[in-house]
Amino acid sequence: MGYTVHDIATALGAQAKGNTSIIVERVSEPASAGPDDIALITNPKFVSGLAHGGARVALLWPSADWKELGLEAAIIAKRGRFTMSGLTKMMDPGQHYSDGIHPTSVIDPTAVLGTNVTIGPFSVIGPRSSIGSETVIGPQCQVGADARLGASCFLRDHVSIGARVIIGDRFWAQPGARIGADGMSFVTPEKSNVENVRETLGSQGEVKSQRWTRIHSLGAVTVGDDVEVGANTCIDCGTIRDTKIGNGTKIDNLVHIAHNVEIGNDCLLAGQVGIAGSTKIGNNVVFGGQVGVTDNTEIGDNVIAGGASKVMTRVAAGQVVLGYPAVKMDIHVEMYKALRRLPRLAKKIASLQKSVSRNSSND
Repeated sequence: MGYTVHDIATALGAQAKGNTSIIVERVSEPASAGPDDIALITNPKFVSGLAHGGARVALLWPSADWKELGLEAAIIAKRGRFTMSGLTKMMDPGQHYSDGIHPTSVIDPTAVLGTNVTIGPFSVIGPRSSIGSETVIGPQCQVGADARLGASCFLRDHVSIGARVIIGDRFWAQPGARIGADGMSFVTPEKSNVENVRETLGSQGEVKSQRWTRIHSLGAVTVGDDVEVGANTCIDCGTIRDTKIGNGTKIDNLVHIAHNVEIGNDCLLAGQVGIAGSTKIGNNVVFGGQVGVTDNTEIGDNVIAGGASKVMTRVAAGQVVLGYPAVKMDIHVEMYKALRRLPRLAKKIASLQKSVSRNSSND
């Protein structure tokens, strides 16, 4: 579906220039844009791509001269990347799921469905579960017994919501997300070697083999409003209390959140983040890709952890950390610089040792 330049600018609260009646069908990068596309150029360093494409319209930064760039029209945005959010929402063609309840879906007679709910082929809705109004459940999804899903949620294909999980409104889950798996809680009849290592920081004590016995997950998962979960991400049930995800938190693909973890509001977790059990994370926390957090750790509000950081101790609110183990980012940078100088320093020490040795022999 196409929109005029005028309609797009009005919807986005941006400024339209030139021939505002041009109809835009798609969003493209500058070099691949055609005459019916809008080229995204929110940063001047990408403007050279226009010469390789055929765009007549572009989304530009405030000081851009659209006429000088050879365009017929332009949309000027104060903050281009934020404007992209609204533009991509307008132009998103969606997944094309059919409205209504597919005849191959299996819905328990005790389940409660709100108005205008869509349930795709081969999906299963468990007993006493509740699905909010305007929610879309894609093909081959599972909603467990006593689970509650809020209004205007969107589940892509193969999403699994476990028993007793409670999810708020406007929840999005990408393919293969698993909410409500059992936590990894196992115990040995006697004190295990792992427990000895944790206490001694290295010694197993008397080495012996023991069998592991399951501790069942009696808790579930509670998810707030406006949360998004990426593909193949797993959020485990709590052991006794629920694992909790706060309002507005966005979670990327292949993230693992273990049992009893509590995550605050408006956090951002990038791909392959792993958070061990019983960790508590504050509000507005950002983790780069492959960040790992050890168990029973507390992360304060507004913390940022750079990619591949391994957080092994408490992090105070507002800190920016990096590295393994994670330390303040400026300290890590100095540590890395010092590490790179080690080979040169080792050569100097070796040279000094030879010099001292020669002087000693001459004496």
